[in-house]
Formats: sequence, structure tokens, C-alpha cells
Amino acid sequence: MTALYIHLVATVFMAGLIVFVQVVHYPLMAKVGETAWVGYEQAHTVRTGWVVMPAMIVELATAIWIFVEAAGDQAQGIALSGLILLAFIWTSTAVFQAPAHGRLVLGFDNEVHRWLVRSNWIRTFAWLARVPIAIALLNIN
Repeated sequence: MTALYIHLVATVFMAGLIVFVQVVHYPLMAKVGETAWVGYEQAHTVRTGWVVMPAMIVELATAIWIFVEAAGDQAQGIALSGLILLAFIWTSTAVFQAPAHGRLVLGFDNEVHRWLVRSNWIRTFAWLARVPIAIALLNIN
């Protein structure tokens, strides 16, 4: 049962964080200015990693554990749907957002920045969809 609570906390934390990033943080990046951009983006990448990676790893580890330990088809089906969304999130991060940050660290590019903001909706919607799944998993067990 403890893993379910840890999972819920990690999922809600990431959902809240991604909404903040999507609505506030990423759009405001365009206001940083060219002279401060490279240092800003380098610091952003490192500091964001400190906050995001532990929570993402905890969320993934507990999601896998919950799926493996799920009792019954319904619980396992719900857990699998959460894992599928996590696969979308991790894939989107690796294929879209991380490469965009890799390009932006070289200098601000308005087109890459717009792509980053648009493509990040994938993660935003997927994490928001994971919240009711995490709640359902807690309620089913």
C-alpha cells in the first residue's frame, strides 16, 4: 500500500510541475534575452534535472512495481494504462524535449523554442491523465 501512496505523490507532483512548466516557465523562456540565454538554458537544464529526475524515477519504479504486484485483471489493466502513458512521457522527453534543450543550449532559436512548447503538450496531457489512474490504483487496492 505504501508504494501506491508514493506513486500517487510522485504522479501528482509531476502533473503539477509539468502544468507550471507548460503554462508559465516554457513560454517565459522567450523573454530571457539573447545575452543571458546560454547561461540561463545551461542552468535551467541542470536545475530542472535535480527536481525532475528523482520524481520521474520514483514514479516509474513504483508504476512498474504496482503493475507487477497488481491483484486482478482490473488493477493490472489500470496499472498497464499508467505504464503506457509513462512510456509516452519518457519517449516524448527523449525524442522531443531533450533534443530541443540540446539545441537551445547553443543559443536561443525561436523555432526550436516554439517546438519545445508545442511538443511539451504531449507530456502535459499524459501526466494529467495519470493522476486519475494513480487515484484509481489506490482506491482499487
